[in-house]
Amino acid sequence: MSDKPKTAASQGLASCHLCLKLVSVDVHVCPRCGSAIHLRKSNSLERTLAFLVTASILYIPANLLPIMITDQLGQPTESTIIGGVVLLIDMGSMPIAAVIFFASVMIPVSKLAMMYYLCWSVRHGPPETARQRTVFYRITEFIGKWSMIDVFVVAILVALVNLNNLLVIRPGTATVAFAGVVIASILAAESFDPRLMWDQQEDNNE
Repeated sequence: MSDKPKTAASQGLASCHLCLKLVSVDVHVCPRCGSAIHLRKSNSLERTLAFLVTASILYIPANLLPIMITDQLGQPTESTIIGGVVLLIDMGSMPIAAVIFFASVMIPVSKLAMMYYLCWSVRHGPPETARQRTVFYRITEFIGKWSMIDVFVVAILVALVNLNNLLVIRPGTATVAFAGVVIASILAAESFDPRLMWDQQEDNNE
């Protein structure tokens, strides 16, 4: 008798991605919540990579175009993400500058890098890294929840910063591009099927 652990898929079972109910692979609609049942998301890697490339392309104008426009004494000044961070530091708003830098640079770059790594490792990585891939996937899920925080910060600044009509802050065109980065990265994470991370190890054990 083989000591190899049996998986649900090998037993002809599939798990609902929404309510986690186990049903037969012949069932196409979950009887509990009505969601579509599938062993794996179709074209998961292809769709994930398409959204990742889109996010990467949009990230270029998001950094080159002005993310905010400051109007001080009638003189408008456009600032990119990094320029806006420097400006906020000069204004003494270090906490807000740190939030914008973290959310605009650290989070998207880290998320995109880890998602690219996951897509590569599923196809070319050694099976022994399955647990490491799982950790990376959980990290991308966590940091993805904070993706829009800098857009909200700029919106709050627009509403709150008006120093006796001497200083006015308006969102720049980069906020649109950055919102596109956030949406594309969210769609990439949703398109990625985490079950693929373990398929390679299962095939290796057969």
